[in-house]
Amino acid sequence: MWKSIFICLVRPLIRTGHLFVTFPDGTSANFGNMSADPVSIRFHDHGAIREFCLNPDLALGEIYMDGRLTISNDDIRGFLALTTQNVATMHYMPTNRFWLSLRKVFRTFQQYNPIGKAQSNIRHHYDLTDELYELFLDSDRQYSCAYFTHPDSTLEDAQCDKKIHIAKKLLLEPDHRILDIGSGWGGMGLTLARDYGCSVTGVTLSEGQHRISNQRAEDMGISDRARFELMDYRKVESIFDRIVSVGMFEHVGTPHYHEFFRHLRRLLKDDGVALLHTIGRMRPPGVTNAWIAKYIFPGGYIPAMSEVLQVIEKEGLIVTDIEILRLHYAETLKHWYQRFTSKMDRAKELYDERFCRMWRFYLAGSEMSFRHGGQVVFQFQITKLIDSAPLTRNYLYSLA
Repeated sequence: MWKSIFICLVRPLIRTGHLFVTFPDGTSANFGNMSADPVSIRFHDHGAIREFCLNPDLALGEIYMDGRLTISNDDIRGFLALTTQNVATMHYMPTNRFWLSLRKVFRTFQQYNPIGKAQSNIRHHYDLTDELYELFLDSDRQYSCAYFTHPDSTLEDAQCDKKIHIAKKLLLEPDHRILDIGSGWGGMGLTLARDYGCSVTGVTLSEGQHRISNQRAEDMGISDRARFELMDYRKVESIFDRIVSVGMFEHVGTPHYHEFFRHLRRLLKDDGVALLHTIGRMRPPGVTNAWIAKYIFPGGYIPAMSEVLQVIEKEGLIVTDIEILRLHYAETLKHWYQRFTSKMDRAKELYDERFCRMWRFYLAGSEMSFRHGGQVVFQFQITKLIDSAPLTRNYLYSLA
């Protein structure tokens, strides 16, 4: 029965490309317009088909993690590219519409991140073993979208160019005091302290990131100018010339957007400049993918631009520049995926086969969401005063 339901549900959804499915009883079916080489998958038990039909957003990742769905040559990138290119029609799948509607009802609860819960959610993802992130990140541990100024840029070069691009938007002076909200492993803050002579305070909710950031500052001999606190940004009391936040806003949650920008306004000097770098969606507000919310980023949410701008306006702040980075994160994730898969043997030693399949699904699925799924990166330059930033963008591209 479930095989027949699967065929009826998926046949109208996969319209481009070629998906070849083998079922547990040995029978098979083709889907799509056969315009490309087939991506072949196999269901290993009827329960996996049933779970997919009932809740595809959640079940697809779970049955892949468990080895109950396998892909020819383990081409997870090819499979997710095919499904993501056809995903716009998946919203019409009756069971998917049901779960999407239900998640919209509970969206506020799922994204409710008070101080204690926010720390728990962050630790779920960022306090994994340190070596895991060393397997696929650049040497500076930049766990956010790089900036590819040239098609042949290395990951290290692109992450360095990202930091330079952000620093230019901050309009830095050597005596500036900077707050880095969601400071990660310290790379952004350490760069601003070392290369621009600023005094940087970083805040993170991850114990591992906090420890490593301060150790890096000590090793670089700049701990007098760069210090990192294990603290929620809502508890910061000082006033700063500049505020930067890279890859943290995705964890805030819509119920806390007003709170975030209210604190940003409180912490920023009247003539100050803030730079917010966040993943965003090019479509109207939605919900977090069920699998991502359960296994990767609990409490997380990718905002639509409309959701961010209306809150900034209501909190009395001024947006002086918006830039949309399009395929930069897709390229970043491709690098991460290739690095991780090249070191799978070590990853299996750190965790296990199921974890590695989960992580590959996460990296490949995220890449395809930026290539085909309407996700981008927003950079908002924000001030309190209308003349706190230059009137043209020439300063971003000068050689000085």
